[in-house]
Amino acid sequence: MSMTSTSQPDLEARRVTELRDAQKKAEGLFSEIEARGLIQPGIQESDLNEKVFVLANELYGTTTHWHKRIVRSGPNTLCPYADNPPDRIIQPDDILFFDLGPVFENWEADYGRTFVLGSDPRKHKLRRDVALAFAAGKKYFKETPDMIACDLYAYAQSLATEYGWEFGGPIAGHLIGEFPHEKIAGDKVTLYIHPKSDTLMRSLDEQGRRRHWILEIHFVDREQQIGAFYEELLTID
Repeated sequence: MSMTSTSQPDLEARRVTELRDAQKKAEGLFSEIEARGLIQPGIQESDLNEKVFVLANELYGTTTHWHKRIVRSGPNTLCPYADNPPDRIIQPDDILFFDLGPVFENWEADYGRTFVLGSDPRKHKLRRDVALAFAAGKKYFKETPDMIACDLYAYAQSLATEYGWEFGGPIAGHLIGEFPHEKIAGDKVTLYIHPKSDTLMRSLDEQGRRRHWILEIHFVDREQQIGAFYEELLTID
């Protein structure tokens, strides 16, 4: 009896399962960050960043992160991913966010969440609003089968305005996959949710596989010098 190769639907099902599992591990990492009380005023962002790196290794044996690990607090939360603001001591009433890209068994996760220390109602509203906007963006994507990337970026911008904030990022997401995911050297537009990208988001990659995307929502209030961030899988529930 001849052996048959694994079918394309089976391969895609495996990719979905692996990406979903990687995200669940990232969720578990964030739960442990809270459970262990790692977010404390009086410590440097860089110290918290290192504690999270050690925790990821302890929990999952993770030592590879496919992009730089970000912990930003206070005014640093205004900065988009590419910036490298000065290290800062976390304050008792700060808003702060994490943007982490751990690799679990060769599969990438990209996960971002915001935390608020203290009771400032505007900071708490900002944290809630990025989560609500993410859900709205995901719903819009599901309901728009022929969406191109720049349309989703424009929608993310409109959500910021709707909620009373400014959109803080030059992109609103990117591809995700098996490490390292699909890239074009020097290209910061085509495979990103970018205002100039006309990529059909449900198009297939060079290997004929479905592309999977991350959606990232970054809202800021430049006058108050605060920002919030929310990021996870767009194409997989």
